[in-house]
Amino acid sequence: MLSLLYTRREQIGMRFSHTWLLSLMLTALWSIAPTSAHAAGVEIAILKSSDLKAYNDAIEGFKVTAPGASIYAEYDLRGDLDRGKQLARTIRASTSSLVVAVGLKAALAAKLEITDIPILYLMILDPLKYHLTTANMAGVLLEIPMDRQFKIMRSFLPALRRIGVIYGPDKTAAKLKEAESQAAIHEFQLQRFPVKNEKEVPQQLRSLLSESEALWLIPDSTVLTDESIRFILESAVAKRVPVVGFSSEFTRLGAVLSISIDYGEVGREAGLLAKRIVNGEQLPLRPVSVHRVKITVNQKMARYLGITLPKEFDSHIDETY
Repeated sequence: MLSLLYTRREQIGMRFSHTWLLSLMLTALWSIAPTSAHAAGVEIAILKSSDLKAYNDAIEGFKVTAPGASIYAEYDLRGDLDRGKQLARTIRASTSSLVVAVGLKAALAAKLEITDIPILYLMILDPLKYHLTTANMAGVLLEIPMDRQFKIMRSFLPALRRIGVIYGPDKTAAKLKEAESQAAIHEFQLQRFPVKNEKEVPQQLRSLLSESEALWLIPDSTVLTDESIRFILESAVAKRVPVVGFSSEFTRLGAVLSISIDYGEVGREAGLLAKRIVNGEQLPLRPVSVHRVKITVNQKMARYLGITLPKEFDSHIDETY
């Protein structure tokens, strides 16, 4: 009986030994085998114009939605286009399946040096102006389509009719032609006040504030400078004219409403586009728009101006001041 007990213990011990040995062998094989990330990973080259926080936020957003198990090779132009061309040539000779160009100089360098790898650009204002339209290029817009902006304005400011805008003709006249037609669709009358330089802003601002029901701020360096922004906003408040901006900073400073794009959201939209490209879809012929925009509201300013914002749109507001 005792010998039988020892025999059964030996059999159990042998089974345990074999199981342990098999487990050890599998562990060893697993340690030397390539991980799934590297086995199925896509190499993506990220070329950025400089080390700006906005660019880095967009890159982080891109990685959130980019193809899974991607392998990244990152390059920084440091603001130097010639350096960018050299880096682009390095990327062209690599095994990268996709190039992500962040910022204008990165996109231009990639365009000049890379013709046989898909290039996805982002964080560029008006990319069509710079002819980023080669067969291997696609991108994400850094601006919100006019139609969508006026649709949001109409939702939040239903009583508004006459909107004034100050602009530099050399920089934004072409865009405002499109804006006029889109404004009319949403029953707005867009009143334009051109300025040749910053010195003409005060006079045109006075005219706008006496003729328009609201002031619409657009990205235009002729009009908006560090010195002019506060003056414009304070003048509008003094005349009790609401301001619609394109940054949450404007809302904080006194604009009633701002419609903007989060840089991380630009990156996330680019990551989704990258998935489609890697999966074999054709590159879109025109840059795509960001799906989600950021809406900020200054409730205190709205109350001061006697504006009641519709309650049904509260769920669409991202920040309130």
